[in-house]
Formats: sequence, structure tokens, C-alpha cells
Amino acid sequence: MNRARLCLCTLSMLAGLSACYREERPAPPPPATAATQPAARLSEIEPGAPQPHPPVPNKYEENAYAMSQGKSLFRKFNCSGCHSQGGGGMGPALMDDKWIYGSEPANIYATIIEGRPNGMPAFGGHLTNEQVWQLVAYVRSMSGQVREDAAPSRSDEFQTAPPEGRREKAAPKNAADAAAAPRG
Repeated sequence: MNRARLCLCTLSMLAGLSACYREERPAPPPPATAATQPAARLSEIEPGAPQPHPPVPNKYEENAYAMSQGKSLFRKFNCSGCHSQGGGGMGPALMDDKWIYGSEPANIYATIIEGRPNGMPAFGGHLTNEQVWQLVAYVRSMSGQVREDAAPSRSDEFQTAPPEGRREKAAPKNAADAAAAPRG
């Protein structure tokens, strides 16, 4: 009986430890400096033969707490004022498969840091690198680009769309393909 109880206790501890990263809450970073931009590919045009560019990973896409922080930043910086909770408005939709400047984390990072013509302001001097990556993770979660178990599952506000954790993954398209597609 004691042996079975010991095995059960050990198994429950192992199961608890295996899920720790999903809810890991890192210590606050040291005093922040303005975010800097990683090398992001903004155009497919380049001289000579095309060179493969490795994707820039975002470690926050696997962390539910970091994505919830990104969701909070999205609300606090009034991103929904233009993006309407991800459904699009004055700014482009973030919940679909049409990405004007690219769906890779480095492209979204560059968009937040530098801004874009015709409306997207540059937030590079207002956010730390960590905050930008949290926003990137949340923006990608809006179109189902992150793991379902790490995406924010609900909000305490009025829901106009399904929670990020319950959205189907929208395969990103480049802007030219998206513009040519029929609208329905």
C-alpha cells in the first residue's frame, strides 16, 4: 500500500513538473532600454541567387503567461482601436490568413518597432524587447499560429470572437495572393 502511494505521489510530481514552462512567470527584466530590431526580411527581392534566411524564434510563443502579458499590452496600447480586437478596422485584421508584411515573428517584431506606412505607428522607443516579443506572441495567437495550450483562452471582457486558444490555424498568405483572392 505504501509503495503504491509512493509511486502515485512520484508520478503526480513528475506530471506537475512537466507542465511548469507553460505557466512560468519569469522575474522582471533589468531596467529596460528601447527595443532594437532583429534582422527581418521585408522583401523577397535580393541581388543574386536567393539565400535562405533562418526564422527568428520567439520563446514567448510557448508560454501562456507571456502571451497573456502580450494581450494586456495589446489592450493598454490601444491596438484594438485600429485592429478591432484582431478582426480589422482601420488597421488590417490579425485573425485571418492575410499578412501584408509577413507572418513570421521577425516580421511582426519589425512592424511593431518601426511602424508601417499609412497608419501603423512605431513603438520602438516605448516598449522593451521582452514586451515586443510578448506582443508578437499574442498577435500570432490571434490567427492560431501558436500552440493551442499556450494561447490565451479567455478574457474577462465581452467576447466578439472565439478565444485565441480555440481558433483554427490560418495558414498565412503573402499580400499579393491575398489581394487576388475573391472576398466573400
